[in-house]
Amino acid sequence: MDWTALDLSLRLAAWTVAILLPVSILLGRFLAIREFRSKPLVEALVMLPLVLPPTVLGFYLLVTLGRNSRIGQLWQDLFGSQLVFSFTGLVVASVIFNLPFAVLPAQRGFQAIASEVREAAACCGMSPLRALWKVELPLAWPGVVTAMVLTFAHTLGEFGIVLMVGGSIPGETKTIAIAIYDRVQAFDTESAAIMSAVLVAISVSTIAVTFALSARVGKRLS
Repeated sequence: MDWTALDLSLRLAAWTVAILLPVSILLGRFLAIREFRSKPLVEALVMLPLVLPPTVLGFYLLVTLGRNSRIGQLWQDLFGSQLVFSFTGLVVASVIFNLPFAVLPAQRGFQAIASEVREAAACCGMSPLRALWKVELPLAWPGVVTAMVLTFAHTLGEFGIVLMVGGSIPGETKTIAIAIYDRVQAFDTESAAIMSAVLVAISVSTIAVTFALSARVGKRLS
């Protein structure tokens, strides 16, 4: 069992969820309640990672974040290290790749809130931020929770993006998915089976516990 790879995967998933949580709330709410001419294009760009092969998205990220890019050069100048083939680069790639998994469920959650609820909050003198925190977010909680669960579980199983952007550097970019692949390539099916079982157990437990918590909070709010 490669505990280092598992720890790295869990840290990657945690960072991805932490970054995408506010993004999913703000962007999901914006897309849910606003109508504008370019909205279909914005939604299409958000959903693009769902339909693009991971290797295609990984290639473009590799080019965009690489040493020869402006972003890569700026990062190199500021921090003295390259962005690709690093844990930070993995986090950036993971956030972009998981954007639709975080935004779409949250958007559906905010869309389920009747417009009269927002109007009533405004009539009561609530600011948009206070109305979001006190009224809308509790009602959209199931959608936001679903978004974060999907993001966490999907990040644990990421392979193509991780391999393209991070490679397989032990302790830096070698996630549990890459470790399983390496064990299969080495014909060590026993180790691969153990790591796969652990990954499945973590994913199922996370989903079950989180949805149970979401259901309990939903009953309190009803």
